[in-house]
Amino acid sequence: MASRTPKRAGPARPAFRPPAFRGRLHDPRTATAVGRWLGAAFAVCLVTGLISHYLQQPPDWLATRLPTRPVWVYAFTQGLHVATGLAAIVLLLVKLWAVYPRLFVWPPVTSPRHALERLSVALLVASAVFEVLTGLLNIVEWYPWPFGFVQTHFAVAWVVTGSLLLHVAVKAPEIGAHWSRRSAGTLTLPAEDAVDRRSLLLGTGVAVGVVTLTTVGQAFTPLKAFDLLAPRHPDHGPQGLPVNRTAAAAGVTVPALRDWRLEVTGPRPYVLTLDALRGLPQVAARLPIACVEGWSVDADWGGVRVRDLVERAGGRPGRDAVRVTSLETNGAYRVMEMGARYAEDPLTLLALALNGQPLTLDHGFPARIIAPGRPGVLQTKWVHRLEVL
Repeated sequence: MASRTPKRAGPARPAFRPPAFRGRLHDPRTATAVGRWLGAAFAVCLVTGLISHYLQQPPDWLATRLPTRPVWVYAFTQGLHVATGLAAIVLLLVKLWAVYPRLFVWPPVTSPRHALERLSVALLVASAVFEVLTGLLNIVEWYPWPFGFVQTHFAVAWVVTGSLLLHVAVKAPEIGAHWSRRSAGTLTLPAEDAVDRRSLLLGTGVAVGVVTLTTVGQAFTPLKAFDLLAPRHPDHGPQGLPVNRTAAAAGVTVPALRDWRLEVTGPRPYVLTLDALRGLPQVAARLPIACVEGWSVDADWGGVRVRDLVERAGGRPGRDAVRVTSLETNGAYRVMEMGARYAEDPLTLLALALNGQPLTLDHGFPARIIAPGRPGVLQTKWVHRLEVL
């Protein structure tokens, strides 16, 4: 019987070898050091973001309790929110650089605790990147997505917070071991790493400082000379004030204003022409206009107190809220309501003038709302109707 020639064995398949990372700073100490700054930035963003959200969209029980003082509260908190969010982008990039080799750990899951850790990291990274990216695009007013920014940004903020707390809980032993230079976990690290790590952290701090210095001038006007990277400059715009939403974007035209009247409804409704409105007692107030995109400017406003208009219509200042309707043909804030505290505040005006001149069309001619401590989207322009509720 003929013998069979044995088949030659093919070349052996090489065993999988995960990538090797030899950079000395991809270590827990570096990740922990940057993580402390990033965690603080996220905490500030969460608190200031909640203030912004509930000033814009207060629940019914809160709408009548919102304070009107200090007048700069929204300008400060939203400016801080945007400035901290921009700094968080730098910190997040450095943090991801320090830990990305862990994506290639093999085997990918070794225990239930390890699986929970990796799940928390995946959720944290995805939600954090989404949050800072959408926030960045919002301040330049570019929305290349089909969902509403405000509601989604608010919801994902809670996802970031929850996944961050879960991550900290899972990694608490390792974080504690590398929290400071004197921690037990850092004693085993090579001494020469300390110099490189300090250089990395110093460079990160300088990058954060540069980003802050070149953007915060849009809200903190003493630094406006350095406002090189922010999408708004506090002095650029008609009447020395930036404009987010123009009359053209809102569908408001000069012909539509020829027969303009202010309609005030209440127990004693009435209608006023622009000349009649200018004939009422005028009040001057210096108030900031502050927008969700992070810019704010103090300006001199002139007009009629809303409380005087409410009282003339038979309303009760301090007890009745007011609904304001704009002439704009579209927009999420075409109709705005203000609680009784805002309506009765002597600084809440139906403004007719800005910096000593009649309002331009883009700033809300013939009349707009200006109130202390309110987001810019609620300082309704092109007002034609006030309803005493």
